[in-house]
Amino acid sequence: MVPVFVSTSHGQPVFGLKANDFLLTDNGNLQHATLEVDIDSQPLVVETGGAGATHLDDYKELDSIVDALLGNVERRVAVIAFDGKPQLIVPFSSKTEDASKALASLSAGDHGAAILDAVTFAVGQLREQPTEYRRAIVLFSETIDQGSETKLNDALRLISDTNTAIYSLAFSSTRSAVSHEASKFSSHDAGPEHGCFSRIGADSEYEGHYNKQVLDCISQLAPPLRLATMSFLAARNGLRANTAESLAQLTGGEFYHFNDAKRVKSGLIRVSNNIPNYYVLSFRPADPSPGLHALRVAMKDHRQFVTRFRREYWVEEPSNDISKTDGRNL
Repeated sequence: MVPVFVSTSHGQPVFGLKANDFLLTDNGNLQHATLEVDIDSQPLVVETGGAGATHLDDYKELDSIVDALLGNVERRVAVIAFDGKPQLIVPFSSKTEDASKALASLSAGDHGAAILDAVTFAVGQLREQPTEYRRAIVLFSETIDQGSETKLNDALRLISDTNTAIYSLAFSSTRSAVSHEASKFSSHDAGPEHGCFSRIGADSEYEGHYNKQVLDCISQLAPPLRLATMSFLAARNGLRANTAESLAQLTGGEFYHFNDAKRVKSGLIRVSNNIPNYYVLSFRPADPSPGLHALRVAMKDHRQFVTRFRREYWVEEPSNDISKTDGRNL
């Protein structure tokens, strides 16, 4: 599934579009897409640790806004709090008042801000929900991850595996924290061994210039795929500097800064106004080859419109396990 928000150049939602108004490509190849009826299932994921402890009062008196956020459709909502570790505060329920009460009564946690661990935990909760629900995460956090054990690639795979969109409301991390986290990513993740992106067996001209090797590898791709992949890589690399914003960008969601309760409410109202107006496209990949798939959505005849959409998904390698049977062909 690919959530798509279509707006005018002034940010106003565009209504009444049909499936054939969209051009959806998977790795540069045009796909046959259909429009889905949208119902929601979403956890609210709230940071209570680190600098998040100073913003707990901002989450009070959000009852009516949480109701508006979920909309007048069949829905389920859960609340997850996190510091160095995530924990389920309110299991999935159709009672939004339980979620609002939990948001208003959170207590301060430790010094951690493990965003990727919390999102991965939330995705695990979403996996247990009925498949007909649309998956979304509303994330309240710092801008960058601090302390997660989950790797970037693993988090992206899990998020894409459940068709999850992320809507982030974040307050700025401190400058020192940003520098500390950035230092952890002094090297780039290499690709498969002996592949184009691999450091192993690379041409000597790339010695000490891995960025150039990556760009040259991308340039070998077909032009439509090259553009889509470069767009994805730019957003993915942003996870190192602004986790909350990049997660929203990659999954087709939205990102808003806040520094007080007023801005929290303003951001949630904007999200609640936009979520019901998302188009949800679905398609069955014509080429489900394993690995990263870069998505791109454009308008067929309305080039003046602005689109915000999910950027990628991941196809796992097929299992080599052979199930034992009673001799019948499967």
